Amino acid sequence: MTHSTSTSQSAEPATGTVPPPDATGPDGPDGTNGPAAATVPPAPGTAPGTAEAAPAATVPAPAGPPPAAKPRKQRDPFFDNAKYFAIVLVAIGHSVAYLQNVPLAKGLYLFIYMFHMPVFIVLTGYMSRNWTFSGGKARRLITAVGVPYVVFEVAYSLYDWVGTGRGRLEVSLLEPYYLTWFLLALFMWRLSTPVWQQVRWPVALSLVISLLSYTGELGSTLSLHRVLGLLPFYVLGLVLRPEHFEVLKRPIARPIGAVVLAGGLGFAYLAMDRMNIDWIFWRHTHEELGVSNVTGTVMRVAMFAAAFVLVAAFLAIMPRRKHWFTGLGAATLYGYLLHGFLTRAMNFTDGWDIGWINTEPGVLGVAAIAAVVVTVLCTAPVVRVMRWALEPKMPWMFTPLRRPAKAKK
Repeated sequence: MTHSTSTSQSAEPATGTVPPPDATGPDGPDGTNGPAAATVPPAPGTAPGTAEAAPAATVPAPAGPPPAAKPRKQRDPFFDNAKYFAIVLVAIGHSVAYLQNVPLAKGLYLFIYMFHMPVFIVLTGYMSRNWTFSGGKARRLITAVGVPYVVFEVAYSLYDWVGTGRGRLEVSLLEPYYLTWFLLALFMWRLSTPVWQQVRWPVALSLVISLLSYTGELGSTLSLHRVLGLLPFYVLGLVLRPEHFEVLKRPIARPIGAVVLAGGLGFAYLAMDRMNIDWIFWRHTHEELGVSNVTGTVMRVAMFAAAFVLVAAFLAIMPRRKHWFTGLGAATLYGYLLHGFLTRAMNFTDGWDIGWINTEPGVLGVAAIAAVVVTVLCTAPVVRVMRWALEPKMPWMFTPLRRPAKAKK
């Protein structure tokens, strides 16, 4: 996600209700302890009146209460905590992107962009492990990803048209505007999930596809360089299992993660004036970056390795328990899609040129404001107001799953 043209689930757990137990169970309306006993008729072949009827056998009533409803699976606060802090990094990154004349902002920007979207994508892949083409999940993909993409692609295009004063309104669903590229990428990644669940060595295969995608020009249509380039992080999330995250939850992992992140921040400040910043956008070919395909591929592999280490370190320092911000992690898509209107407004009004902002205290102040704003955008009141756009209820749009008719014999 870039400032020039551009982070679970997410998993979308379905909410269901369990109907109440039948009232005719034990202690039912007739006051008996369960249904009446059933009688067993005489054995067939016994003529009436020729023999004394055997006493009726009874079937004992089932004892005990009805089976309890299966409890709803609880969300793991670890993942919601990680998503909340990741969206805070996204908002800070988008804010300091325009202040890179200040060294503090430039180093922080490079550091955040090395891993903030990989974190989101890995978690999204992990939450998508059970995704299939079943009717309910396919509908959820359309309403929770496809529809918001269309809504915000149009909204941002209109916003840009009004804010810049351009004479011509341009809306293209094939060329994502600003940060909507992630929704389009997520839509395509989810559709590919059943494929990755069946191939051997899925991470290695996705990495090969990613590296090859940068050796030639794919154009800006569908943001294919990002879709294919960042694909390995999604596939990595698909193959991870709960025990892998348990390793990162061990007490020893937290100080190690903190040291790794501190080292990554220091490295970013050392590299910021020696590295082409376009590498971190994941959308440029090797030719556009001015390197050969061999050099570019080696650099991409190094970036994948660095991002993997930083993602693991970031997750290692996440709180394991529920906190006041945990619930906000379930609504990070709201913060992601809405905060862009504020950063764009600063663009349209030249707000980033304000003198005090372009100082080190100004950078810290902007980062703090961005964190507060994106936090507010993930709260319940905002979710209620904007749910129509991000999680619309559209039963009228769907029909029962149509299957091909069987051929007549």
